[in-house]
Amino acid sequence: MHDHRPVSRRTFSGIGLGSTIAALGGTDVLAAPQTNPTAKAKRVLVIFEQGGISHTDTWDPKPDAPSEHRSPFKTISTVVPGMQFTELLSKTAKVANKLTVVRCMTQPTAGIGDSHPKGSKYIFSGEAPGGPVDMPDIGAIVAAKLRSDALYLPANILVPGNSEQAAESAPGFLPPGYAAFRTTGSPADPKWKVPNLGLLAGIDERRFKDRQDLLSRLDIGFTQGGRPRDVEAMDSLVHQAADMLTNPKTRGAFDLGNESAAMRERYGTGHRGQSYLLGRKLIESGVRYVTVDCREPFHSHVNGKAVTYDGGGNMNWDHHDAIYSTSHTNIPNGGAGSGRFGIGTWPMMGSLDQAFSALIADLDQRGLLADTLVCLVTEFGRTPKVNDRQGRDHWTHAFSFAFAGAGVPGGQVVGSTDRDGGFITSSNAYTIEDYAASIFAKVGIDRAHPLHTPTGRPVPIAGKGRPIPELF
Repeated sequence: MHDHRPVSRRTFSGIGLGSTIAALGGTDVLAAPQTNPTAKAKRVLVIFEQGGISHTDTWDPKPDAPSEHRSPFKTISTVVPGMQFTELLSKTAKVANKLTVVRCMTQPTAGIGDSHPKGSKYIFSGEAPGGPVDMPDIGAIVAAKLRSDALYLPANILVPGNSEQAAESAPGFLPPGYAAFRTTGSPADPKWKVPNLGLLAGIDERRFKDRQDLLSRLDIGFTQGGRPRDVEAMDSLVHQAADMLTNPKTRGAFDLGNESAAMRERYGTGHRGQSYLLGRKLIESGVRYVTVDCREPFHSHVNGKAVTYDGGGNMNWDHHDAIYSTSHTNIPNGGAGSGRFGIGTWPMMGSLDQAFSALIADLDQRGLLADTLVCLVTEFGRTPKVNDRQGRDHWTHAFSFAFAGAGVPGGQVVGSTDRDGGFITSSNAYTIEDYAASIFAKVGIDRAHPLHTPTGRPVPIAGKGRPIPELF
């Protein structure tokens, strides 16, 4: 005889399933995922380097700029004839044949260039914030439409999700379960573990199975006479959530301990390198959409040992002060950028260059680059002129993104800027909406079919964007 009492939120929490069901996408997770066998990308890995990387010091060198504003870093050749970066990307230059660098990105929406939170939300969602509805993240939409290849893992994961701008990542009007699952912490810490992946304290696997068996004898959350299809869907979801809690592959996907010491050193053993490596592991495990949003913390770990970056602070790329410092940027009468390390130091471009070049080579060697779209993005660039604090301020008129994998042509530079790097000189100029539209096109999501808010309002998917043609 069936007990038809509804199962409460407390019942789910008592066996450890409540937050796991949310991570899997809520009760509508079992709706048929959209599939497109012609899609080039099965997975997406976004590297979001928040704060605004100086493009003229990295992807778009300007050796002919006026000396007082010119980058001190040399222009170098890459493995692709005619394709040049600065010496801060010397390791990445060796994998340039796998990359398309778009030098004609622009952000024309007024007011966003003054705000890192708005700029970050723009990157996460692909839509300028401030519209009539709160738009979901690109990753939330991809998760809702495509789900995950691995049912024991969330489809949308943010690594690590610690920074103040990580709060700008949100599912918008989609169910909360499509929000990015945050790993938190620092993968470089030898004691690091991802929370909420195991059974709740005090419930061993035997008790968990007993309670799961009890639930299997109930019409989960429905009264007698409920629709059989709904009961079957919820029952299947409960089993999927249980698999996430008990499947050893779940913990294995986040366990850097099963990577060789040589591989961990290849990426760099600090916070950034290990975060990039974790991104690769999650992609390899079948996670549909992974965002790596990291920066070296003030107190960090390198080679498993605690380090403190003396004088450092919030080490994103917001180099308003002393951008070329060989240590921290705490200068007299400093401004908004005080506390960061100079762009050429190890916690900044040194670790990025090593981690990104290792990531591209590693994905390629594992056969994952062919169907994984990799995007290295930042919310804007830096001014072509050095300010009176020896730094560079926010600049939205021209900046650079880098792409690889999933059919993106390698060894390609798209667009151009003037001799100072201040303004786009090519006929092609692309926006963050175009970046979002490119991701949706790569994964095979048909943007002709809008999303709908809970009230039924149709909302276009990257409605103001167009896929960047050179990426196809």
